[in-house]
Amino acid sequence: MALLEGRLEIDDIDAFVATLGEIGDRHGVTVQAFDSRYVADRRHIARAVEFADRAIERGENVARDRAVEILLYAAGRRQIDRALEMGVGEGEYRAVVLVDGAHDADEAAALEELTALGAFVDRDSTLETQDAETLCDFFDITDAERAATDAPLSALVHERVALLEVEK
Repeated sequence: MALLEGRLEIDDIDAFVATLGEIGDRHGVTVQAFDSRYVADRRHIARAVEFADRAIERGENVARDRAVEILLYAAGRRQIDRALEMGVGEGEYRAVVLVDGAHDADEAAALEELTALGAFVDRDSTLETQDAETLCDFFDITDAERAATDAPLSALVHERVALLEVEK
């Protein structure tokens, strides 16, 4: 699993998503873009990949596409339309793009092609800081829940991802 972080500028979301799919197909990898405000940390995405792969292996997946199944787990939701809020759209976004395949060389080739797209305005780190208010709102984490534990916010988000597996 590799993550590409930076600021994206997207003029046509349909064309952008199609391009991500084409790059994934060419290199035999899954490519999914996330609005980084909704990503707690690298582990958040890694757990979503693990749970999505498990669901696919068991035939319990909701989405036909692996990238969408990963998005569902990352969002902690079974409704695709609500999970899509976690993705990117037209305009400028601080984003993180997942590239996941069976071989590091395939991931590296896809990453190289992604960086050459021109959609990345810059390649700064987007996962260094959390947007706590956005994460709490999106994952329905209350002030009372945060006060009841000394766990970091990222751990509470990870819990939401894991709970989706239990709720099925």
